[in-house]
Amino acid sequence: MGFVHVGGHGFGPRMRIERYRLQENGLELLVLVDRVAPVVSYQTWFKVGSRHEEEGKTGIAHLFEHLMFGETTTTPFGEHDRRLEEAGAESNAATYLDWTFYLVNLPSEALDVTIELEADRMHNLVLQSEQLESEREVVMNERRQTVDNDVDGSANELLFTHAFRAHGYRFPTIGFADDIAALSLEDCRRFYTTYYAPNNACLVVVGDVDEKRLFEKLESCYRDIPSAPIPEEVQPEEPPQREERRVVMRKPTPSPKLLLGYHAPAMAHADHPPLVLMNEILFGGRASRVHRRLVHELEIASDVTGMVGNFRDPGLWEMSLTAREGVTAERLLEALDEVLTVREPTESELERARARVELSMLQILETASGKAEQIGFCETVLADPAAIFSRLDAYAKVTLADLERVCRGHLAPSSRTVVEVDPLLEDV
Repeated sequence: MGFVHVGGHGFGPRMRIERYRLQENGLELLVLVDRVAPVVSYQTWFKVGSRHEEEGKTGIAHLFEHLMFGETTTTPFGEHDRRLEEAGAESNAATYLDWTFYLVNLPSEALDVTIELEADRMHNLVLQSEQLESEREVVMNERRQTVDNDVDGSANELLFTHAFRAHGYRFPTIGFADDIAALSLEDCRRFYTTYYAPNNACLVVVGDVDEKRLFEKLESCYRDIPSAPIPEEVQPEEPPQREERRVVMRKPTPSPKLLLGYHAPAMAHADHPPLVLMNEILFGGRASRVHRRLVHELEIASDVTGMVGNFRDPGLWEMSLTAREGVTAERLLEALDEVLTVREPTESELERARARVELSMLQILETASGKAEQIGFCETVLADPAAIFSRLDAYAKVTLADLERVCRGHLAPSSRTVVEVDPLLEDV
């Protein structure tokens, strides 16, 4: 028994990811040996995020991320962080729509204690009312700071809740306040036993490791954790959007803001790379089309940004604009639409966009932590831990015709949702 080798993936010209599976419980392991420095990034990716939640119980994936830093049957409260800090390691975690992951960046000699602690909380977490109430208050305060009392956070939540009518992407990762307040201890225990099983997880280990010692330690710590029946996800398909949706909210902001969301394909779709490059042409830096036109020439916007979502299922192409004082949201939208309707990107624009996107991707790979995060993300969202390099190849093959095609297919006003933040109007 133990870990069996089930394949490998080239990671750039000189490196390789090896894939293993623990036969006792189905735990996946991805290892990239990189001895450039005596450090290791150890990450645990769980295939669960806010998309897996249900109506009335939103926010449980994020709340549970907080609970995972509590006590276990063998580790008192606070001991997990204390032991990692003593070993010179740093830890963190994140939850989003498609995933939850836990990371530890550590000196190589601290690998054993890290494995012990991570395996321990995967199976032996203690969930009690006192801990739940403490973390619930932390999350509620986080929601107040990042959503309720934050203009951009409130607008982004409205954008997703109006753009999606059926898919789980309509649920904010932090959860709705009433739902967070109502989550019970039994809800949390059920969530833990359902999704925090080894057969729903993938370990990513990148850095200066001795593979033989690594396997021995991993087997001794994880092999006795039982697998669990992971429920088949029944995700309703989002119906096509046939007409523009608009929502207006009033917030204490000095000038109007606009958030737009055009429905966009999943990250694995062939249209995704050209959309990313078109977004760069429109919003990437001071030389981009929207920034040049709205900020410099017309002087009606103080800030413009755009982003194509990197999601497992079809998501949004998000755009955000902040008006200058005295400029209406309608004028801002009118000017944006004028830019969006002028297609015909040039070869120089395409090359600039490609260079900027490639540079940002390659910069991520400078550290063990950056490599591990890309491996875990690509494995969870694209089922290919080395997909960052196939993405680079895809960007290199995008043509001007591809850019024109995806604009025609994804920039129809009828498929967009518009959130207007207006300091002058009453809430609608």
